[in-house]
Amino acid sequence: MRLRNPLPLFMMMVLFSPLAIDIFLPAIPQMAEALSVPVAWVQQSLPMFMLAFGAGQLVAGPLADRYGRRPVALVGTLLYVATSAMAALATDYSMLMLSRLGQGFAACALSVAAFAGVRDYFGAERSKPMFSYLNGVICIVPAAAPLLGGLLTHWWGWASNFWFMAGYGALVSLLLWLMLPETRPAETRSEGRLLSLSRYMSVVSVPTFRFYAVLAMLGMAMIIGYVSQSPTRLMVELGLDAQSYAIWFGCNALVNIIAAFTAPKMVGIVGQKRSLWLGVMLMAAAGVAEYSLRGSMQPLAFMGPVFVASIAFSFLIAICAGSALAPFGDRAGTASALLGLFQMTGAAIVVGVFGASGLTAVEQLSLMMALPLVWVLVCRLTRGREMMRPVSAQA
Repeated sequence: MRLRNPLPLFMMMVLFSPLAIDIFLPAIPQMAEALSVPVAWVQQSLPMFMLAFGAGQLVAGPLADRYGRRPVALVGTLLYVATSAMAALATDYSMLMLSRLGQGFAACALSVAAFAGVRDYFGAERSKPMFSYLNGVICIVPAAAPLLGGLLTHWWGWASNFWFMAGYGALVSLLLWLMLPETRPAETRSEGRLLSLSRYMSVVSVPTFRFYAVLAMLGMAMIIGYVSQSPTRLMVELGLDAQSYAIWFGCNALVNIIAAFTAPKMVGIVGQKRSLWLGVMLMAAAGVAEYSLRGSMQPLAFMGPVFVASIAFSFLIAICAGSALAPFGDRAGTASALLGLFQMTGAAIVVGVFGASGLTAVEQLSLMMALPLVWVLVCRLTRGREMMRPVSAQA
């Protein structure tokens, strides 16, 4: 049995990554105690996961183009189940980190297969709002997963979080086996070596891809920057307790969800070009407000601009992902992988550079909110009109 519209399956597939990042956060102190290591060591399992998730894109993309989206997704779910169980059974720190590395590769395979599948099934234009819907689903996890993780940890201990991930992986694996159709076009290019510089350069050399991929990367950097800077600002500088912080964090996740499902409709009404300018201008305005209100000790002074920037990000992601992948009907797997590499690894590098700058949390976040507008203006002053103009898409 195959679904006529596999979008619900694609939505399930993109949840593997945020689930592996957010659900076990409340269990970190208990994990550190159980493994007899400092809390900071366990926290390093997050960048370990992100490293594998980013680097794995370079392999998962070509694999999806050569062998199909379906087998890559199925292998990803099985690897996710195995490595989640491995993490639950970890008796030392090295075993935990190895399992997190495997989880990152598994989640990467599912993400690439989902994004390529959306591009395959819906085509160049119809896929644009679908990517925004995927983003909206992804935003649900940060709002709900820490609460679920807290309950699991309280009742059954830290390992229950990873058993939950394994159970989710097993359920989705069964659903994919029964219902996921193969969406890879027959004309997909799969000749030559699996890993080659020319395969990646054929995507990166397209100006439209570079423009929208970098824009998506800068927007994601703002999101990652907010996630990394908000504990310092809200709990350390403003003195909020963990519960109050969770409430504010959940409110922003709710804003993200609503905006992600609303933005595609607004883009359809306003038009892509105006929506792009609206997104970057709105995010830059949020950056100005964030910096101007840096002296206020009220949480809303920090979170209000973040809410606005999150809405702006939804406009950008509704445009950027589909536009970046539009020219690559025959290489959607490789293009999706490179887009993911830009978004995750590239954004993490941007945040890391700002983190080493010595600027305050608010100053870093304010500048990151301004970067998408700076990128658009620079491109427009150079080759921007050519780069921003949609190229002839392959259906």
